[in-house]
Amino acid sequence: MSTPQKHTISALVENHFGVLCRISGLFSSRGFNIDSLSVGETEDPTISRMTIVVRGDDSVLEQVVKQLNRLIDVIRVIDITQGKFIERELVLIKVKADTSTRSEIIQIAEVFRSNIVDVSTFSMTIEVTGNQDKVTAIISMLSIFGIQEIARTGTVALLRDSVPK
Repeated sequence: MSTPQKHTISALVENHFGVLCRISGLFSSRGFNIDSLSVGETEDPTISRMTIVVRGDDSVLEQVVKQLNRLIDVIRVIDITQGKFIERELVLIKVKADTSTRSEIIQIAEVFRSNIVDVSTFSMTIEVTGNQDKVTAIISMLSIFGIQEIARTGTVALLRDSVPK
């Protein structure tokens, strides 16, 4: 029996009402909690790409992927976890800030190549884009100042092109 691991699933689906509900329902009916779900139009406005991050048993997840591929609105589903892929997430972090901490927060934002998108008397909002390690690291660094709110888009991912031999 294999141990649960993180899987990143990429699905191309028809851009129709109810598709998201049917796909997420398949995961929940099999006992998978979706860690992250991101959906958006592709270069073709009639098609959406769903990026779903779940943790679970390999063999059960394989069955879910097969069942997803059978849904009428689904064009293609692949578990890209085993391949080489690029993943990113956009996060907005509102952190407590005053005149004594503002410059240190700005330095942290610069180190992580993030953007300060809002400044008020008592807080700053930072926009960071990156992989999960980068996001976790900046959240950890900013937590000492007091994080007030976080909004995350969820992971988006694409397979890398093959590298010529």
